[in-house]
Amino acid sequence: MARNDPLRNFRYRLEIDSITQAGFSEVAIADTTIDAVEYREGTDPPHVRKLSGLTKYGNITLKWGLTVGAGALDLFKWHADVSAGQVKDKRKKVVIVAQDEAGVDAARFVITDAWPVKYHSSDLNAKGNEAMIELLELVNEGIERVM
Repeated sequence: MARNDPLRNFRYRLEIDSITQAGFSEVAIADTTIDAVEYREGTDPPHVRKLSGLTKYGNITLKWGLTVGAGALDLFKWHADVSAGQVKDKRKKVVIVAQDEAGVDAARFVITDAWPVKYHSSDLNAKGNEAMIELLELVNEGIERVM
């Protein structure tokens, strides 16, 4: 029988509608939860029933090294547009593609109607030698694994 090893978490790429961004050093997918709503009618036994409530999709956090050149400001401009109140036209589909050891697409997570709610650039330190990191946090209205 063939062995089916789990995918590694370091081979992936992102597709963000029309934005082309080089490599991301980290992509964090937060939890998806479904609220349990307690319910009881007067004729029920003396315990509550649980009904499914709202589904909550956690935020997606993207981290990448600060670069210059063509496309370097695309994600920052997306955040700036949303900050200016243009949320309606700025929702995007984000696809996270996990790859196997040979670099072949193996799993896809599709995030729908994503838009940025937080941007952060790393601090500067004259004594440091780390790469500058940008962070973008995205809210969304759905996460689905399609492959």
